[in-house]
Amino acid sequence: MEELSWESVERQIENCRRCGLCQRRHSIVLGEGNRHADIMLVGEGPGADEDAQGRPFVGKAGQLLDKMFSAIDMRREDLYITNVVKCRPPGNRTPLDEEAEACLPVLRMQYRLIRPKILVCLGATATKHVYSPEARITRVRGQWMEKNGTLFLPTYHPAALLRDESKKKDVWEDLQSLAKTYAAIRAKENG
Repeated sequence: MEELSWESVERQIENCRRCGLCQRRHSIVLGEGNRHADIMLVGEGPGADEDAQGRPFVGKAGQLLDKMFSAIDMRREDLYITNVVKCRPPGNRTPLDEEAEACLPVLRMQYRLIRPKILVCLGATATKHVYSPEARITRVRGQWMEKNGTLFLPTYHPAALLRDESKKKDVWEDLQSLAKTYAAIRAKENG
Protein backbone atom coordinates (compact mmCIF):
# COMPACT_ATOMS: atom_id res chain seq x y z
CA MET A 1 0.00 0.00 0.00
CA GLU A 2 1.26 3.44 -0.97
CA GLU A 3 2.31 5.78 1.85
CA LEU A 4 -0.16 8.59 2.48
CA SER A 5 1.07 11.87 1.03
CA TRP A 6 -0.41 14.80 -0.88
CA GLU A 7 1.15 13.38 -4.03
CA SER A 8 -0.53 9.99 -3.46
CA VAL A 9 -3.91 11.70 -2.92
CA GLU A 10 -3.48 13.73 -6.10
CA ARG A 11 -2.49 10.61 -8.06
CA GLN A 12 -5.55 8.73 -6.76
CA ILE A 13 -8.00 11.36 -7.94
CA GLU A 14 -6.41 12.76 -11.08
CA ASN A 15 -8.57 10.50 -13.30
CA CYS A 16 -11.26 9.70 -10.75
CA ARG A 17 -14.31 7.79 -12.02
CA ARG A 18 -15.78 6.76 -8.64
CA CYS A 19 -19.15 8.36 -9.41
CA GLY A 20 -21.11 10.00 -12.20
CA LEU A 21 -19.98 13.51 -11.31
CA CYS A 22 -16.83 12.86 -13.35
CA GLN A 23 -18.82 12.92 -16.61
CA ARG A 24 -19.38 16.71 -16.77
CA ARG A 25 -16.52 18.11 -14.73
CA HIS A 26 -13.89 20.46 -16.06
CA SER A 27 -11.76 20.25 -12.90
CA ILE A 28 -11.33 18.06 -9.88
CA VAL A 29 -11.31 20.55 -7.01
CA LEU A 30 -9.22 18.90 -4.31
CA GLY A 31 -8.87 21.87 -1.98
CA GLU A 32 -6.36 24.55 -1.16
CA GLY A 33 -4.72 26.46 1.61
CA ASN A 34 -2.32 25.73 4.41
CA ARG A 35 -1.63 22.00 4.45
CA HIS A 36 -0.56 22.33 8.09
CA ALA A 37 -3.61 24.39 9.09
CA ASP A 38 -5.11 24.16 12.55
CA ILE A 39 -8.52 24.86 10.99
CA MET A 40 -10.03 22.92 8.10
CA LEU A 41 -13.22 24.06 6.35
CA VAL A 42 -15.38 21.52 4.53
CA GLY A 43 -18.18 22.63 2.22
CA GLU A 44 -20.53 20.73 -0.07
CA GLY A 45 -19.03 20.69 -3.56
CA PRO A 46 -17.63 22.90 -6.30
CA GLY A 47 -19.90 25.31 -8.15
CA ALA A 48 -19.47 26.62 -11.70
CA ASP A 49 -16.70 29.09 -10.81
CA GLU A 50 -14.84 26.47 -8.79
CA ASP A 51 -15.14 23.88 -11.58
CA ALA A 52 -13.82 26.41 -14.10
CA GLN A 53 -10.87 27.53 -11.95
CA GLY A 54 -10.11 24.26 -10.15
CA ARG A 55 -10.17 26.07 -6.79
CA PRO A 56 -12.69 25.84 -3.91
CA PHE A 57 -14.86 28.74 -2.80
CA VAL A 58 -13.96 31.31 -5.47
CA GLY A 59 -17.48 32.37 -6.47
CA LYS A 60 -19.88 34.62 -4.57
CA ALA A 61 -20.12 32.21 -1.62
CA GLY A 62 -16.32 32.03 -1.49
CA GLN A 63 -16.00 35.80 -1.51
CA LEU A 64 -18.43 35.95 1.40
CA LEU A 65 -16.48 33.19 3.17
CA ASP A 66 -13.29 35.26 2.85
CA LYS A 67 -15.06 38.28 4.36
CA MET A 68 -16.49 36.17 7.19
CA PHE A 69 -13.09 34.85 8.21
CA SER A 70 -11.45 38.23 7.73
CA ALA A 71 -13.92 39.57 10.33
CA ILE A 72 -12.34 37.24 12.92
CA ASP A 73 -8.77 37.99 11.74
CA MET A 74 -8.29 34.76 9.81
CA ARG A 75 -7.10 34.60 6.22
CA ARG A 76 -7.69 31.98 3.56
CA GLU A 77 -3.93 31.27 3.56
CA ASP A 78 -4.13 30.22 7.23
CA LEU A 79 -6.91 27.68 6.63
CA TYR A 80 -7.38 24.56 4.53
CA ILE A 81 -10.55 24.67 2.43
CA THR A 82 -12.13 21.71 0.66
CA ASN A 83 -15.50 20.09 -0.05
CA VAL A 84 -17.19 16.75 0.52
CA VAL A 85 -17.34 16.09 -3.24
CA LYS A 86 -14.51 17.17 -5.51
CA CYS A 87 -16.49 17.49 -8.76
CA ARG A 88 -19.39 19.83 -9.50
CA PRO A 89 -22.87 18.34 -9.24
CA PRO A 90 -25.02 19.29 -12.28
CA GLY A 91 -26.81 22.59 -11.78
CA ASN A 92 -25.14 22.93 -8.37
CA ARG A 93 -27.60 20.44 -6.89
CA THR A 94 -26.90 18.80 -3.54
CA PRO A 95 -24.57 15.82 -3.98
CA LEU A 96 -26.31 12.46 -3.79
CA ASP A 97 -25.35 10.23 -0.87
CA GLU A 98 -23.57 7.80 -3.19
CA GLU A 99 -21.54 10.68 -4.70
CA ALA A 100 -20.54 11.88 -1.24
CA GLU A 101 -19.67 8.33 -0.18
CA ALA A 102 -17.47 7.93 -3.27
CA CYS A 103 -15.46 11.05 -2.33
CA LEU A 104 -15.29 10.56 1.45
CA PRO A 105 -12.12 8.41 1.29
CA VAL A 106 -10.34 11.38 -0.32
CA LEU A 107 -11.65 13.77 2.33
CA ARG A 108 -10.51 11.36 5.05
CA MET A 109 -7.02 11.28 3.53
CA GLN A 110 -6.94 15.09 3.47
CA TYR A 111 -8.03 15.13 7.11
CA ARG A 112 -5.31 12.63 8.10
CA LEU A 113 -2.65 14.65 6.29
CA ILE A 114 -3.69 17.98 7.80
CA ARG A 115 -4.69 16.73 11.25
CA PRO A 116 -6.59 19.92 12.06
CA LYS A 117 -7.42 20.96 15.59
CA ILE A 118 -10.78 22.30 14.37
CA LEU A 119 -12.96 21.22 11.44
CA VAL A 120 -15.77 23.56 10.41
CA CYS A 121 -18.65 21.91 8.54
CA LEU A 122 -20.11 24.47 6.13
CA GLY A 123 -23.72 23.55 5.52
CA ALA A 124 -26.02 20.53 5.63
CA THR A 125 -24.05 18.20 3.34
CA ALA A 126 -20.76 18.60 5.23
CA THR A 127 -22.57 18.35 8.55
CA LYS A 128 -24.28 15.10 7.53
CA HIS A 129 -21.21 13.42 6.06
CA VAL A 130 -18.53 14.73 8.44
CA TYR A 131 -20.18 15.63 11.75
CA SER A 132 -22.92 12.98 12.03
CA PRO A 133 -25.22 11.16 9.57
CA GLU A 134 -28.26 11.98 11.73
CA ALA A 135 -27.35 15.65 12.19
CA ARG A 136 -29.52 18.38 10.72
CA ILE A 137 -27.80 21.73 10.29
CA THR A 138 -30.76 23.65 11.72
CA ARG A 139 -30.54 21.61 14.94
CA VAL A 140 -26.77 21.29 15.47
CA ARG A 141 -25.49 24.56 14.07
CA GLY A 142 -23.05 26.11 16.52
CA GLN A 143 -22.72 22.95 18.67
CA TRP A 144 -19.16 21.80 19.22
CA MET A 145 -18.34 18.09 19.18
CA GLU A 146 -15.01 16.33 19.64
CA LYS A 147 -14.00 13.26 17.63
CA ASN A 148 -10.52 11.74 17.60
CA GLY A 149 -8.96 14.82 19.18
CA THR A 150 -10.47 17.24 16.65
CA LEU A 151 -13.21 19.74 17.46
CA PHE A 152 -16.05 19.90 14.93
CA LEU A 153 -18.30 22.92 14.44
CA PRO A 154 -21.24 22.92 12.03
CA THR A 155 -22.48 26.24 10.67
CA TYR A 156 -24.47 27.45 7.69
CA HIS A 157 -22.85 27.43 4.26
CA PRO A 158 -22.05 30.93 2.92
CA ALA A 159 -24.38 30.26 -0.05
CA ALA A 160 -27.25 29.90 2.44
CA LEU A 161 -26.45 33.38 3.75
CA LEU A 162 -26.66 34.77 0.23
CA ARG A 163 -30.18 33.30 -0.04
CA ASP A 164 -31.32 34.12 3.51
CA GLU A 165 -29.64 37.02 5.28
CA SER A 166 -31.44 36.23 8.55
CA LYS A 167 -28.89 33.40 9.04
CA LYS A 168 -25.98 35.88 9.21
CA LYS A 169 -26.50 36.52 12.94
CA ASP A 170 -26.21 32.79 13.72
CA VAL A 171 -23.06 32.45 11.61
CA TRP A 172 -21.52 35.51 13.26
CA GLU A 173 -22.09 33.84 16.65
CA ASP A 174 -20.46 30.64 15.31
CA LEU A 175 -17.47 32.59 13.99
CA GLN A 176 -17.00 34.32 17.33
CA SER A 177 -17.19 30.94 19.07
CA LEU A 178 -14.62 29.58 16.60
CA ALA A 179 -12.24 32.49 17.24
CA LYS A 180 -12.62 32.16 21.02
CA THR A 181 -12.12 28.37 20.98
CA TYR A 182 -9.10 28.63 18.68
CA ALA A 183 -7.56 31.35 20.86
CA ALA A 184 -8.02 29.08 23.91
CA ILE A 185 -6.32 26.18 22.09
CA ARG A 186 -3.39 28.41 21.12
CA ALA A 187 -3.08 29.81 24.65
CA LYS A 188 -3.05 26.30 26.11
CA GLU A 189 -0.36 25.18 23.64
CA ASN A 190 1.78 28.20 24.40
CA GLY A 191 1.35 27.52 28.10
